[in-house]
Amino acid sequence: MKVLVIGSGGREHALARKIGQSERVEEVYVIRGNEAMAKEAKVIDIAENDHDAIVKFAKDNQIDLVVVGPEQPLIDGLGNRLTEAGIKTFGPNANAAQMEGSKDFAKVLMEKYNIPTAKYKTINDKAEAIAYVKAQGTPIVIKYDGLAAGKGVVVAMDDETAFDAINDFYAEEDAKVVFEEYLEGEEFSLMVFVNDDFCIPFDTIAQDHKRAFDGDNGPNTGGMGAYCPVSHISDEIIERTNNEIVYPIVEAMHKEGLNYFGILYVGAIVTAEGPKVIEFNARFGDPEAQVLLRRLETDFIDLIEAVDQKQPLDLVWRNKTICGVVLASKGYPGNYDKGTVVKGYDYQQDYIVSALKQVDGEWVTSGGRVMIALGEGLDLAEAQSNSYKLVENIKSDGLFYRTDIGNKGI
Repeated sequence: MKVLVIGSGGREHALARKIGQSERVEEVYVIRGNEAMAKEAKVIDIAENDHDAIVKFAKDNQIDLVVVGPEQPLIDGLGNRLTEAGIKTFGPNANAAQMEGSKDFAKVLMEKYNIPTAKYKTINDKAEAIAYVKAQGTPIVIKYDGLAAGKGVVVAMDDETAFDAINDFYAEEDAKVVFEEYLEGEEFSLMVFVNDDFCIPFDTIAQDHKRAFDGDNGPNTGGMGAYCPVSHISDEIIERTNNEIVYPIVEAMHKEGLNYFGILYVGAIVTAEGPKVIEFNARFGDPEAQVLLRRLETDFIDLIEAVDQKQPLDLVWRNKTICGVVLASKGYPGNYDKGTVVKGYDYQQDYIVSALKQVDGEWVTSGGRVMIALGEGLDLAEAQSNSYKLVENIKSDGLFYRTDIGNKGI
């Protein structure tokens, strides 16, 4: 079969690689992809937002399956367009993708169906927001309602940070902002493959590291590293997460007529009262996808087919721990330079690339999060050590990384 992956980042690089490993796959294409994917897929120079061109390409090339990686094309309805054209698409329709596209949409749904999550209030007015924070006090979590590439969340531990976030978020006309109670606990990421009222949750979870700097300091990012499995979060917690969050939210989406077909990312936190939802995403997490797909042995196409046919499938995982460390452009998630030379990368399988391109025979940076180094081992300490050895092999004056990815699990 022929498979088309939509996206250009590390998540899509990992997806293209995993899909290409299936004996059932004849050819993998990626739109728009990046140059580091060229040895694993055919990179097609079409913009992710050019839905007409994508549909035409899929038809002309007799694509059997499209896997949509990023959230923006899903929110914009690419899944709808492809499905209407008769092309099997793994990625939710625009209405269902509101589970990520609107924090308020997801919170309303969770409240209606008693899904455990933080208490919240959605506010459209800046003055009202300021008054609310003064009344509630800090710490408080402030979330921009729409998409913000993983950076639209501020965990405000003091009033100054909270009011700065309010000024930023309400600078946009007609802004809608969700204010949530601050939850204490350990966070983890659970991926669930969903087909309307049926789902296959991953039985391995990952732990992301959202803050830019060591010790969970600095601003929120799209993710600075991840590892799996997370051995210090018990099977009992995962079972409770499935029973109290996953299965009820799948049933809720079914009852609401969302007809969800794709991956539902459950960002959860273990509180004193049990697991609660921090957020939902309508696609694989990044960088969680990179570590999870590296560890997954089950054929990815077999998995999608099982979900499509609503057939249970026991997932098989390699007996390895995977630790991934993100190398990002200095200044990320704020302003950063592009075009910085990166040495040491030559398509090795231990790296997955988000933002590199070739200029005059050299690799240079082209975005914020640039690449991830994937170390593996029999335990997390070994995997972590191997990942940082890989990091040291990459030479560039323009990159930074956290030095504590995985420490919580050791």
